[in-house]
Amino acid sequence: MKRKTKGILAFAFLGGIMVTSTVVIAIPGLAPVDQDPGMLPDANVKDVDYSANYAEADRARYCGTGLPPLSTAYIREFAIPTECTNPLAIAVDYDGNPWFAESNTGRVATFDLETETFTEYPNPSWPEGAVSMMWGMDHASDGMVWFTDDASDSLWMFHPITGQYGRLPVPAAVSDPLPQRLVVDGSQIVVNDFYGNMLVFLDPGQPDTFLVAPSPIDGTVTAGFAPDADGYIWYTTWDGSPGGDDYLVRFDHGRYVDVAATTGQMFLPPIDFVDLIELPPTIQTPNGIAISGDGGIWLADTTSSSVFEFDPATGLFMQYVTASPMESTYGNKTGVIKSPLSRPYWMTTDDVGRLVFNSQLSNNISVLDPVQQRIIEYHVPSKNPYWTDCGEVPGDDSSDGPDNGGDAPQSAANPDAAGGMASGRCGVAQVFDLDVHGDRIWFTEWAENKIGVVDTSIPAPFDVEPSTQYTFATPDGTTSVTFDVTGPATDSGDMSAQIEPFAASGSPYVFATMLADMGAQDEIGGFGDDGQAYTAKLSEIPVMISVADDAPSGIYKVLLGAQAPDVSVGRFVTVIVQ
Repeated sequence: MKRKTKGILAFAFLGGIMVTSTVVIAIPGLAPVDQDPGMLPDANVKDVDYSANYAEADRARYCGTGLPPLSTAYIREFAIPTECTNPLAIAVDYDGNPWFAESNTGRVATFDLETETFTEYPNPSWPEGAVSMMWGMDHASDGMVWFTDDASDSLWMFHPITGQYGRLPVPAAVSDPLPQRLVVDGSQIVVNDFYGNMLVFLDPGQPDTFLVAPSPIDGTVTAGFAPDADGYIWYTTWDGSPGGDDYLVRFDHGRYVDVAATTGQMFLPPIDFVDLIELPPTIQTPNGIAISGDGGIWLADTTSSSVFEFDPATGLFMQYVTASPMESTYGNKTGVIKSPLSRPYWMTTDDVGRLVFNSQLSNNISVLDPVQQRIIEYHVPSKNPYWTDCGEVPGDDSSDGPDNGGDAPQSAANPDAAGGMASGRCGVAQVFDLDVHGDRIWFTEWAENKIGVVDTSIPAPFDVEPSTQYTFATPDGTTSVTFDVTGPATDSGDMSAQIEPFAASGSPYVFATMLADMGAQDEIGGFGDDGQAYTAKLSEIPVMISVADDAPSGIYKVLLGAQAPDVSVGRFVTVIVQ
């Protein structure tokens, strides 16, 4: 496979794989670029057409529609000054400013909250024409920005004060490794090598030595990982095929380091330091992983529309489904898409322990509160039609859309103002990474050359109230519940938002169906020109929950919710099958 396309194809690897022992590996030290450390580089000292890294026919697909940033009541977008940068990994610093990697330029960039301006730092050692996928980024305690690079199988370090870069090759267990996610955990940097099927540890104070911990399961990949508060690292290793070798792994990193230090052994059997939890067959490609405030281990299954919680105390997995994608994301102009998937991808948590994740094909940023059993999904307004079934796309020039006044964000409330299907009415922006700081969620739009931010402090214009939190059923049986959709107390403004109630279950054994055809809904609420929310109410919406005759007894979750153009809100009802 050509190096230029390896990482790009990796993110399309959703349903199947494309495709020893523990050892300490010494490698050459961090290699700085040839750059005057006293000179802070200008943001745009080199005028390069980075779109030329793609064939002309592919540029709209990879470089974006070229439309100005859009906005909703909850999300603001910002267009990166340089065209076709493919922003990917993102990490917010201690002051709340987002930093991100431009995978088509090799640069690190940052966005200043006060001035709302970008600074892009040229990387003199980046090969001309190189295209990478930079999946992981984090800040070290000394202020350095570290990020992964699959094109050169390396870790990069960037010094924000001097503007200097340094590159460090990672040890390779396979011919074509893929350093992917990156987390600074205390004094160590942790990276997963996806294709190399191992975790890699680096002490920035000793950058010439890596510590490598291969997965105990051969023939699989090592995907996302998350350190917990007790010194363990949780990660997934899987082969992506139905009935394959798919496991959640708890790696005792602290004990492993202690044993290696006391015995002096360089080769330690990985199986001696892990607990293996077999994944249920409903989980096939668990990419993202995070640990919620209550200690639950959460997995994002990119082959489905669900995230899963593993309870270490009970050993049980629980499935939580998302809202179905809106038709504006997948288009379905050919009519072949019968069951659209949201495809949750990466996960993190916020300051209060809620799950935050991106749903790739829903074009959503989702916040799931395990305590409240509530999920809010914020819709990213920009869309690129070249990634989904949007039909014949008009020419790339957006002259049919109005002049939007330069950098002023357009409103997503009027899609016609965006200039047709090629201009944001259909498709996905390829939101591939996110990071949380306070009540803000920053994210990148890889296929739209933008970054964006969700303000979660703004209340949703409606909520969902189920008639019960628990219900009981038997195999081949049914039960029923109702739910209300209610809005805030304020009733002002003249903008309307049509909402659609829904009921969903990701389980193959438990099904949820609204009994009445709701049709066109009453206006439930939205935001007026004055920014105030207004309200209406839909009451006692009936839902039938049916259980398959072969359903195992256990606990299942059904999502009752309502979806509007910019946001959806849902509550989970627990179904106990006896």
